[in-house]
Amino acid sequence: MGDESAERRPAGELEAGVLAALWAADGPLTPGQVQGALGTRLARTTIATILSRLYEKGTVTRARSGRGYAYTPTEDAPGLTARRMHSELAKDEDRSAVLARFVSQLNDEDERLLRSLLDGGEPRTDDRTGGVGSLDGPDGGRAG
Repeated sequence: MGDESAERRPAGELEAGVLAALWAADGPLTPGQVQGALGTRLARTTIATILSRLYEKGTVTRARSGRGYAYTPTEDAPGLTARRMHSELAKDEDRSAVLARFVSQLNDEDERLLRSLLDGGEPRTDDRTGGVGSLDGPDGGRAG
């Protein structure tokens, strides 16, 4: 049995690595190509299993490539994070409470960014601070 536990990774780490390889690629990758991109000792079959699970989740698409498949991510990293956030939000009946807690835990910079996005759709850069512009009043207090 030996060092199997030493080889274990936290849940999701392998999927994250596979997705990172796909995002870095110029096009679809086969499991063998993902294995090469990761420079890992993991078996190609392990990579294929991870890709199949990502496909079942809708995180990647696949197209025939020889006897197997080549995989492409369905969205970029921010898109995937947003989808996960939506999924978590949908699990709770009290969306208002979940969103209120989320917003209350934002740091000042993230709150300004969120306010800017909600107000105008695009983040604004504040030339004075180098940060994202806010909806704060002229006295520096929080708008709300």
